Formats: sequence, C-alpha cells, structure tokens
Amino acid sequence: MDVVIVDDNPVNLTVMEHLVSRVDGASPRVFRHSEEGLSWCSEHDPDLVIVDYQMPDIDGMKFIERMRALPGRDELPLLMVTANTDRELRRAALEAGATDFLHKPVDRAEFTARVRNMLRLRAMTRRLTDRAIELEHAVTKATRALVSTERDTLLCLARAAEYRDPETGAHVLRMAEFSRALAGAMGKDADYQALIRKAAPLHDVGKLGTPDHILLKPARLTPQEMEVMKQHTTIGWQILREHRSPVLQMGAAIAWTHHEKWDGSGYPRGLTGTDIPLEGRIVAVADVLDALTSARPYKHAWDVSEARAFIEKGSGVHFDPQCVEALGGLWDEVRAIRDEYHD
Repeated sequence: MDVVIVDDNPVNLTVMEHLVSRVDGASPRVFRHSEEGLSWCSEHDPDLVIVDYQMPDIDGMKFIERMRALPGRDELPLLMVTANTDRELRRAALEAGATDFLHKPVDRAEFTARVRNMLRLRAMTRRLTDRAIELEHAVTKATRALVSTERDTLLCLARAAEYRDPETGAHVLRMAEFSRALAGAMGKDADYQALIRKAAPLHDVGKLGTPDHILLKPARLTPQEMEVMKQHTTIGWQILREHRSPVLQMGAAIAWTHHEKWDGSGYPRGLTGTDIPLEGRIVAVADVLDALTSARPYKHAWDVSEARAFIEKGSGVHFDPQCVEALGGLWDEVRAIRDEYHD
C-alpha cells in the first residue's frame, strides 16, 4: 500500500520513511516539496498521506485542502505531523480534512501503530467499496435480465393474440419499432420511447376475447359482426388496466385508443384530437403503416411510397397531423425496420 510522506526536513523524512517501511505491506513514497507530493497524488491513488504542517511552499493545511479537492479523495486517510500544539490549529486542520494528528518529535511506537491502523482502515474501506461496486454490477445485470424477461413476456402475450389472427407475422415487432421511432421524432425522451416500444405490441391483446368465427372469418364481416370485432379494444383495456406496471398501463391506453381517429369517427368511444392519448395516436399510425406495407391473403403489400401517400392523405382526418409530420422524416428508418423484421 502506497504511503506518501511530505516533509521539507530531510531528517524527519528519513525517520518516517524508515518507520513506514517496517509496516507490513506499506511502500513509502517521500517528497520534500508539497507541489511534488500533490502532483504525484493527483496521478496515483495513495492509501495514506502523512504531511508536515510547517513547510515553505504549501503548508500542511493548504496541502490537505487541495488534497481533499482532488477527485476520489474523500475517504483517503490524512495524518498531519506537527510540532505545534495549539488546539485551534488542530480544530482548523480537522475541518480542512485531516484524519488524525501526531506531534513532533514522533514517538516511534505510536507512529507505527497509527500508520498500521490507518492502513488497516483504508484496506477495509477499499474492500467495502469493491463490494459495493460488485453489488452494483450484480444489480445492473439482474435488472437487465428482468427487463429482458419482461419484454419477452409482453411479446408472448402480444403474440398470443396475434397468433389467433395468423396473417400478421412479425407485425408486432415492426409496429413497436415504428412507434418508438415516431415517439423520438416527436421529441419524446428515451424513457418514453422504450416504454412505448414495449407497450405497443399489446395493442390487439383484446383479440383473445374475440370469437373465432368472427376473428377468422374469411369473408367481409357483417355490421353486427363488426361491432363484436370492435370490442377487442375495450377487452384489451380491461385485461391490462388493473396492473400498476407502467408498461401495462400504457398498453391498456393503447389497446383502448389505437382505433380512435383524429376527427372523432373512430371507435370505441369516438374521441377526437388530443383527447386521444398520444400513445394511441402514435400506434394508430404505426399499426396502419405496417398493415398497408404487409401482404395479406386479401391484398398485396403496398410499396412504402404508396403507404406514405395514404397516411399523408389521412392527416387531420384519421391521423394526428403531428404524427404524420414526424413520420415524414423517418421513411429511411421505416424501410430499415421492415428489412430487419421481415415476415
């Protein structure tokens, strides 16, 4: 362990260097000039600093103040050695950051014991710090695993609904990425983007409650059947709304509102404009975008340029104009997402 000794008196320096060298594991590093000692300490990580009080260039008090100002030196033991017995000096030095005091001439046995105890304390502090870092890394790793598990679980739930409607393929993955990109383009922060990316795939979870004869009907639905189909929005909201998880709360809002339209002609409640939650407005665009550009048994996949024209035409009618405007700068990313998550 590195022990820095700063004293302008060569005799004192030699004595303390000798005493420190006799402590197991201690390596003395001596400096006659305060600036040199400070410079070394700023570039290295000493375990104990022993400093004289009365020195010509920087005295011990200023030395301690400047040492404490260095990054990561809050818990470094600092031992001041001085011939001055003034109690006011001791108080001022402690306030400046000194850990302990010894008076000159030093008692060899006491000096050695103090050095040994302070180094032992330093070793314990380092072990605690290392343990704290290990625990922080372990918590970070566990948190990442939980986040990954959460996303996998949510995707499984979303796919459970999507597999009842087998036309969709990688739909939930693409529209989740479209939603994230749109949120970012609209100025939402990284946390919101991550949240909507997880929640968007839950938009059609209510299809779990839609009867097969309607959900899987190959022909056009009758008006009565269409009303039953529309209930998947409310069912999805009811499935998710009671959970306190931010992802499921957002998922509930998305499930309930992603078929609402800007002009109020959507369902299930006919909301208009900004009465529709932002996440619902974003997912409405992302969902339609992917539906248009994906092949279905009853239609071919539209070219991205065709989908763009359709969505832009629906600005202010079906879609939030701000969402459509934000999408205007994302078409290269849309193509990249489609290439990555192809059916």
